Amino acid sequence: MIACAALAAFGAAAQSQQGGAGQGIKQDAKAVGHGVADGARDVGHATKHVAKKIGHGAKDAGVGIGHGAKKAGIAIGHGAREGWDATRHAAKEVFGKND
Repeated sequence: MIACAALAAFGAAAQSQQGGAGQGIKQDAKAVGHGVADGARDVGHATKHVAKKIGHGAKDAGVGIGHGAKKAGIAIGHGAREGWDATRHAAKEVFGKND
């Protein structure tokens, strides 16, 4: 009976040590998982930040291109008007219908 009690006590002690080791492994794995998640979150935030910067840069470039095209269009329109006026004036000079 004493031998059975000693054997039972030894078995319980062995299980608690194995359980402690298993628990430590679980905690280590959990800590590694949290580390990976934190790293992934940081990468995600950095990617979001870069994407916003690229987006704003593209927007600013598009506005600049749009304003440039508008100015070019106005300049072409004014140039065409001046060209038409010069042509009309020359035609009047040639045909003697000067104002």
